[in-house]
Amino acid sequence: MYHAAMKTKIDPLSPDTELAFAMLAAAARIEKRLDRVLSGIRGVSYSEYQLLRQLHLQPGATATRVDLAELVGLTASAVTRALKPLEKIGFVTTHKSERDARLSLATLTDAGLELVRDAQSVVNEQIGAMNWPAGDRSKLLAMLERLHRA
Repeated sequence: MYHAAMKTKIDPLSPDTELAFAMLAAAARIEKRLDRVLSGIRGVSYSEYQLLRQLHLQPGATATRVDLAELVGLTASAVTRALKPLEKIGFVTTHKSERDARLSLATLTDAGLELVRDAQSVVNEQIGAMNWPAGDRSKLLAMLERLHRA
């Protein structure tokens, strides 16, 4: 229930906060669009695609679950849960490290590589259709990189 005492206004957002919220909203819309298209065309979610893509970028297309978690911004247990269905359908294999049996490694299969290639073309097409302004791209990328490191 809305209480009369709650009509007190809150402080306005700072310009930096407004910018951060706008970036978060834009990122959520882009992710939702990519998720919808990838799941409809390739049968994987955007987060699964990101996981497979990051795995592809690792030496030998192999990484520990902890390393993958760091790369995609998930917990190691979330990566474990995400890898299980990808392993069942043949996009990933998992095995214990020869050096340290406590470490579980994930490796992209040939079918997983094919999926990443196909999905990457879909992602490029979708992003290209958004008609991004090219003028300030380098400044925006530099700002986002600084934020990523912060």
